[in-house]
Amino acid sequence: MGGGVMVVSGLTLFVIALLIFALALVLLGVRTVPQGQEWTVERFGRYTRTLQPGLHLLLPLVDRIGRKQSMMETVLDVPSQEVITRDNAMVTADGVVFFQVIDAAKASYEVNNLELAILNLTMTNTRTVMGSMDLDELLSQRDQINARLLGVVDEATSPWGVKVTRIEIRDIQPPRDLVDSMARQMKAERDRRASILEAEGQRQAAILRAEGAKQAAILQAEGRREAAFRDAEARERSAQAEAEATRLVSDAIAGGSAQAINYFVAQRYMDALTAVAAAPNQKVLFMPLEAANVIGAIGGIAEIAREAFPNRPQNSGAASIPPQAPRPAGTDAPRGPWNREEPNRSDAPTPPGS
Repeated sequence: MGGGVMVVSGLTLFVIALLIFALALVLLGVRTVPQGQEWTVERFGRYTRTLQPGLHLLLPLVDRIGRKQSMMETVLDVPSQEVITRDNAMVTADGVVFFQVIDAAKASYEVNNLELAILNLTMTNTRTVMGSMDLDELLSQRDQINARLLGVVDEATSPWGVKVTRIEIRDIQPPRDLVDSMARQMKAERDRRASILEAEGQRQAAILRAEGAKQAAILQAEGRREAAFRDAEARERSAQAEAEATRLVSDAIAGGSAQAINYFVAQRYMDALTAVAAAPNQKVLFMPLEAANVIGAIGGIAEIAREAFPNRPQNSGAASIPPQAPRPAGTDAPRGPWNREEPNRSDAPTPPGS
């Protein structure tokens, strides 16, 4: 009875131990791959498959994890190095490289030490690309350098399951004396451009001033031409008016009205006296004229008015103009047209024997 109990208890312990061993093997075969990584699986040292992010179960004691590759984009610093350009200028350049693993198996088994290989490949091609360019091109065409480096390095790393996404030249440092020479060259170039711009501005200003003077001269000439035309037109109209007035006076005289001449002469006579009296530079006026002639002129005007308006009643209150006194014999005072005898008047008596 006692022996049977011992046999049952030993079998139970064996089963429990076997279960514990099986559970341990299962736990050893469970693998969890984090996001952003891929793991390779090796069976007896040979690559079999790649584990994606998530939970996986391996065969214990048969399969094991080979390499763990990050699938995220990685950046590498390219250390500074001296480069001799095509025109024998020594410069120091450094940069950065961005790459990403596309195939974990190739990145694990096609190249040893992937980051070191990419770094050395980038440095070598940097010297090659920059050495084939002049210093001026090197400093002004950095985008072209980056593009050429990216094409060469990406093509070289493609068999490794790697994609080079970007290569940037971070800094290019020429020697100090070369920098000073470039600064002097830049200053001279800027001075030359400033001189050219200043000369161009002066030339443009001179052209504009000449153009303005030309337009002003043209406008002044047109103004003088228009003024001359207006003056000529005014003189022509004045001459026409004068000719018309002369024609009317001539017609009046030809029609038998001799008083028209008296009116014309009397008007000019009075205008002349008014102009002489109104002159500002005459303080004392000597008039070698007889008062009787002036009164006679006024009487001539009154006579013209009576002939023009024969039916108009005379104002009884108005002062009558005294008749002109007889001229003494021997006087040689001038006689006005208004004092002339008019033998052809219709109311004059006809001399006997005519």
